[in-house]
Amino acid sequence: MVAPRALALDVSQPGAAAMALDQDWQALGDALSNLSVHLAAVLGLGVSLLGILQWLAVIAAIYLLVLDRTNWRTNLLTALLVPYLALQLPEPFFGYLRGEIGQWIAFIAVVIRLFFAQKFPQLINGDLELPVAFILLVVTAPRLIVHARGTVVSDFVSFIIGAYLLIQHNNNSGGFRRAFGEQRGILHSIGILVLFVAPVWAFINHVIL
Repeated sequence: MVAPRALALDVSQPGAAAMALDQDWQALGDALSNLSVHLAAVLGLGVSLLGILQWLAVIAAIYLLVLDRTNWRTNLLTALLVPYLALQLPEPFFGYLRGEIGQWIAFIAVVIRLFFAQKFPQLINGDLELPVAFILLVVTAPRLIVHARGTVVSDFVSFIIGAYLLIQHNNNSGGFRRAFGEQRGILHSIGILVLFVAPVWAFINHVIL
């Protein structure tokens, strides 16, 4: 067995303390490098362009949900973003939420809904309604739905959701030009357009490449 470095070095000797500090900095650099690699793997980034595009789509969907829950409320059917998030969330993070941590979140949400709904009606039936629905959808999704993620079917469904939200947004704004002409319309339009990026690229990979 190799003795630990802290026991192998006698820092009372001349130059030993500086050598130990150099080794500590080197170990810290190696640890940070490993952490970045492992974090990228957990988040589904790695060197995959599709993983990066999926995270952009997820961020855009969350952004649209946040906008709809602020004073910038729209008439969009934002509930469709819940299954969209479940379909586009990168696999490592989806599996993490589908595990025990997601089950605990779902359990706590159900308990709060049962016993505290009347005390916090606006919070439970308003701001937290869709996030809780997302967790419940991920945890309770059947294997058939889970196995459909990453296939042409899930990409097509995600594309249809994005297309429907874009059409609905254009109709509510009074046309395509007004949807991109007003400040509020531009933000929503860009967010909805980003929803198309990941499913379109995944569809190209499945069908063409």
